[in-house]
Amino acid sequence: MENSTINWDLPKEDPEKTLPKFNYAPVVEDILYEHKITNTRNFTYPYHRHDGYEIYLFLGGKVHCYIEQACYPLQRGDLITFHPEEMHRVVCLDDLTYERISINIKPLCVHNLSMPSTNLSSCFEHRPLGKNNITRLTNQEVNHFILLSHHLGDALCTSGYGSDVMSNVALAQLLLLVNLAYQKHSVQVKDIMPELISQTMSYIDEHLLGDITLKKLSNEFFTSGTYISRQFKKHTGLTLRSYILDKRISLAKTQLASGKSVTEACYLSGFSDYANFIRSFTKLTGISPGRFLRS
Repeated sequence: MENSTINWDLPKEDPEKTLPKFNYAPVVEDILYEHKITNTRNFTYPYHRHDGYEIYLFLGGKVHCYIEQACYPLQRGDLITFHPEEMHRVVCLDDLTYERISINIKPLCVHNLSMPSTNLSSCFEHRPLGKNNITRLTNQEVNHFILLSHHLGDALCTSGYGSDVMSNVALAQLLLLVNLAYQKHSVQVKDIMPELISQTMSYIDEHLLGDITLKKLSNEFFTSGTYISRQFKKHTGLTLRSYILDKRISLAKTQLASGKSVTEACYLSGFSDYANFIRSFTKLTGISPGRFLRS
């Protein structure tokens, strides 16, 4: 076990079994609004990402939010923005009511609502990946956010004359509130991610183009590879293999978006087998690398 290679192109490896299908959660509609109250013990998702922006307002429960290599305990009023490339997950620690509002938005919608002097995508884009995601709203701002989000939800649920205008108005007001909140408030939320997990993630990022084995991880951190593997799954909801595959697919998307050919993207993102790259990319993202490049 210590010598097994954690590599995407192991023989007979099926990426559909390696990664949960909801690890990549595409945003189908231009705008998706949800205000959810969940009474579920140990509610949890593994790390996932979307192909759009996400605004998340935490309203109640006992929750830890994982963002890339960090983990934060949340309190009511914590407002989080996610860039499409940011992996994240939420874990409920008890069976208390978990309440939150989430809004997923296609980037083009935000771009169309922005003005020359008001870039509404700033709260998503103008920061390092996985950093400065959280700000904390006042009670008044929380109530204002809830009101605007309900206006957005009502507009999205109707199809009558003017409903599209009303949804754009409500979304623009929400985006303005969120951006102003990030400009006004400075909050330091304690990162409680175990050091072993964050170090393992950093190691994977730094060695993504090479072979990553349990033996190498064990030698790097002077800890049993099996222990690292189990702890990683416990805190991320993903196996090491799944996490590495996801990171390589994300890198391949970046390469394709920069104009690289499918073949170049394959080998520049750590893959060594072209056919398996095509299959893995398609199963994880729902679109082939060729179609992704053309789009």
